[in-house]
Amino acid sequence: ALRHVRQIAQETSGEVQYGGGRQPAVLRTFSQKLCRGFNDAVNGFVDDGWSPLGSDGAEDITVMMNLSPGKFGGSQFGSSFLPSFGSGVLCAKASMLLENVPPAVLIRFLREHRSEWADYGVDAYAAASLRASPFAVPCARAGGFPSNQVILPLAQTVEHEEFLEVVRLEGHAYSPEDMGLARDMYLLQLCSGVDENVVGGCAQLVFAPIDESFADDAPLLPSGFRVIPLEQKSTPNGASANRTLDLASALEGSTRQAGEADANGCNFRSVVTIAFQFTFDNHTRDNVASMARQYVRSIVGSIQRVALAIAPRPGSCISPISAPTSPEALTLARWISRSYRVHTGVILFGSDSQTNGDTLLRQLWNHTDAILCCSLKTNASPVFTFANQTGLDMLETTLVALQDIMLDKTLDEPGRKALCSEFPKIMQQGYAHLPAGVCASSMGRLVSYEQATVWKVLEDDESNHCLAFMFVNWSFI
Repeated sequence: ALRHVRQIAQETSGEVQYGGGRQPAVLRTFSQKLCRGFNDAVNGFVDDGWSPLGSDGAEDITVMMNLSPGKFGGSQFGSSFLPSFGSGVLCAKASMLLENVPPAVLIRFLREHRSEWADYGVDAYAAASLRASPFAVPCARAGGFPSNQVILPLAQTVEHEEFLEVVRLEGHAYSPEDMGLARDMYLLQLCSGVDENVVGGCAQLVFAPIDESFADDAPLLPSGFRVIPLEQKSTPNGASANRTLDLASALEGSTRQAGEADANGCNFRSVVTIAFQFTFDNHTRDNVASMARQYVRSIVGSIQRVALAIAPRPGSCISPISAPTSPEALTLARWISRSYRVHTGVILFGSDSQTNGDTLLRQLWNHTDAILCCSLKTNASPVFTFANQTGLDMLETTLVALQDIMLDKTLDEPGRKALCSEFPKIMQQGYAHLPAGVCASSMGRLVSYEQATVWKVLEDDESNHCLAFMFVNWSFI
């Protein structure tokens, strides 16, 4: 409230100058309309005219529709924007939990690199709602039509915590049938919370298509992203912590107390809310709903990839791996190396068995091939319990999240069959080589590998501890 009053005072005194030929109060109204419209979509209250649309069988995306003529109340379009024959607004939304990704960094990336997640064809459909003859419902596809983004600043608050801008999407078409989409489009965009020095505040990127006239009372149909930080994640105490968490803590070199977070956002969680709104006619409702679900799912995948790219690497935000490590980490590294040598007769890390524990753990963690361990179960699907850095990169996950990934969900059908056929050999002689194949990361991306070696990891008393996999020369397809 104090920021708002200070902002109005400086606007009134002329200390703040705005471009675009509009008064500060008008620009402030645009910001408020964007926020209200996005809040309306995220909340989806029944009293505001929203009702759920049937699911497509998956529960990851929620689709709501609003047939209320008052959806755009206050604009010159009024109820005519949603004609009496039954057109309405549809909203597809999802939420996801991110770890160790500062909200400000994520929102700034989404703002500056729109081409990494947006589809030009879907943007064109949203923009077409402002004209009398919209395009046909597009099919959301990765990348869509190429476009360049030009950000034109309109206003910003005194303390630079909020920006209002116009985004021009420069369209290009490469075939005659695409000529209808070869036009520039415009978005009114509000970006806030991108100051990394502000702790605990939410960050958001909200935008709505506008036409060239950009009338002051034009209807706005906002979509976008909101990132809300959660309280710090507490680490389980010694009684409840399992070996995987101990190993994660050791490999990340963590010597901090439970729940402690540092200034770089490590040990930090936030919730990302995604909501996209589209207009539809009665006869296109199901097609628009299908497109919206597919589009939001593709955006969720894009955000997951972005989050992995910008999240700190293990050891990058805290003390290095050379810090004291847990006995569990050192023991597992020794078991993996010794079992591989015993079964295959080959030294895994190119060094003798006298290598000290810290060096062995470092060699395992930095090995160029993906090394993963999974539970050795016969009555349930094996789950992964450990991966080195290359293995985490291949599965696009983290050490803690690794515990939720099952082996049979990672291997494709030929890979599962090859493993099943070789399983008796693995149990008898201790190892087997699997042929080249394809597996999937936790985000659904396909990964090819030239060969996989599987071996039993034995404890000191020669009892079975787990299965280890080494995927050689893997790459994303």
